[in-house]
Amino acid sequence: MRVHQPGGHLMRQRDAEVEDWSWGTTRRRLGVLWRLARRYRARTFFSGFSLLTATAAALAPPFLAKLALDDARSHHTGSRLVVIIVAFVVAGLANWGMTYVETYMTGWVGERILADLRTQLFGHLQRLSLGFYERNRAGVLISRMTNDVEAIDQLVTDGVTTLAQSTLLLGGTAVLLVVLDWRLALATLAVIPFMSVASALFRSRSARAYAQVRERLGLVTATLAEDIAGMRMVQAFTREELATENFRTVARRYRDSNMQTVILNGVYFPFVSFLATLALAVVLGYGGHLYFQHTITLGTLFAFMLYVNNFFDPVQQLSQLYNTFLSATAALDKIIGVLDEQPEIVDGPGAKPLAQIEGRVRFEQVRFAYGLRGGETGEEVLHGIDLDVPAGTTVALVGHTGAGKSTIAKLLARFYEPTSGRITIDGVDLNDVTQESLRHQLGIVPQEGFLFAGTVAENIAFGRPGARPEDVVRAAQTVGAHEFILRLEDGYETQLGERGSRLSLGQRQLVAFARALLADPRILILDEATSSVDIGTERTIEQALRTLLSDRTSFVIAHRLSTIRDADLIVVLEHGKVIEQGSHEELLARQGLYTSLYGDWAAA
Repeated sequence: MRVHQPGGHLMRQRDAEVEDWSWGTTRRRLGVLWRLARRYRARTFFSGFSLLTATAAALAPPFLAKLALDDARSHHTGSRLVVIIVAFVVAGLANWGMTYVETYMTGWVGERILADLRTQLFGHLQRLSLGFYERNRAGVLISRMTNDVEAIDQLVTDGVTTLAQSTLLLGGTAVLLVVLDWRLALATLAVIPFMSVASALFRSRSARAYAQVRERLGLVTATLAEDIAGMRMVQAFTREELATENFRTVARRYRDSNMQTVILNGVYFPFVSFLATLALAVVLGYGGHLYFQHTITLGTLFAFMLYVNNFFDPVQQLSQLYNTFLSATAALDKIIGVLDEQPEIVDGPGAKPLAQIEGRVRFEQVRFAYGLRGGETGEEVLHGIDLDVPAGTTVALVGHTGAGKSTIAKLLARFYEPTSGRITIDGVDLNDVTQESLRHQLGIVPQEGFLFAGTVAENIAFGRPGARPEDVVRAAQTVGAHEFILRLEDGYETQLGERGSRLSLGQRQLVAFARALLADPRILILDEATSSVDIGTERTIEQALRTLLSDRTSFVIAHRLSTIRDADLIVVLEHGKVIEQGSHEELLARQGLYTSLYGDWAAA
């Protein structure tokens, strides 16, 4: 919810900050594009050379027309006219050929810059910590990768060419006007101050409008992505009308932002056309006066009229390019905002790969609070956790919702780092090892097994891409997934669709178990991994779970009695603290919180 101060002071302050930041990051924007473009410096240079040649060829015809007309008025014809005609043809051919070369080279470089930008952005997203994704909607990030990169496409493939060519034409035309007749040039260029004022007003208003367009386009994409992903829930709770109304509101706000740009364009561009007409009127009026006074030639007046058209054509193109520029820079600012995000969890300067581990895990006075936006820290959720888990032990983490079970699992996987205290594996502090080497020896099976669009075999081999087909089959057989996989139309080569939508929840979880087993981690985390599996399926995988959990350290977050009873160690959490720990029989004998929880589970 926005806060408005009396008199709109806060809104003006924000606008000023946005505008200052926009100007302050111009060098950063260019720096991002230049770092991407410098790999293709040779082609970029050749493109620039072609552009200069094409521009020079485009400026030649009016001056050649002046020479031809003045020669005709002076009755000087013959070989000089032939030379002028040949020069006309050569200029036209040069402009055509060099424009083609420049367009091809610019497009070649531009498309590769965009591909590199997408790759860089995607690679950067891979390195960001889990907290970033918990704070940002997936649809907005998708919009950064698609809509915003597409907006930059028009700038780097067409806009840069138009900017350079129009600027050169503008400068070259102004110089030639002065060379032809400085008096008429000054009179013609008297409209420039009016155009400058109009352009400044247009720029200040359009910058904010286009920034808002990019922001609201991201919200449209985010809303669409969430509703499509959650369509089953939308229909199950008959929320279709409310979802449609919500999307209509988001789309209407996006439309309103676009209408602001339409209104600004509708005012500004006709005004530029009017100034062009006014300048041509000055040429006809004052230029005609000078001609009848015999101070300029008819050829000069004719060339002036052609050059005035040449002068305002690039002005129109630059004005229209400004729309593309605003849209692209607003999009680039959004992308830079993502690229500026730094991973919250980074390897230390002296971090080393974690050697093959036995799997002893210790939590030593571990405290933790989730970070908020702006770098602030939220309320502490773990309060001095002490836990010693011998290698090969299966630990069941139990407690009410919000007790801190999943947080402990995230800290062990180093998705987050403790606010204080430390976590060690085989006596090695997790902060002293690389994240990659840690996670190579750690496996996670979440509450709902996430499957990718691909074959069953590819999903099982996700943790071991080079696994042999027989290893994939053996893992599926061990967890009891082999039979249902064979019943699929293409067996292990069956395409599962997005998120494995063609399988039931239980079948997806079985595939996730097979994936974890094939990866063969030394430490395994099961986060409510059997909660979505029905009783029949759970019985099928009970033996598979024993195989999966044997000879490795396992942390199991579960509510199923069978999983909890079989654990070597049960840790009872309450409000971020370890209240009790021991075996199933020991905890029941104490008649504490575990006994109460056990009674609730048994009754359920």
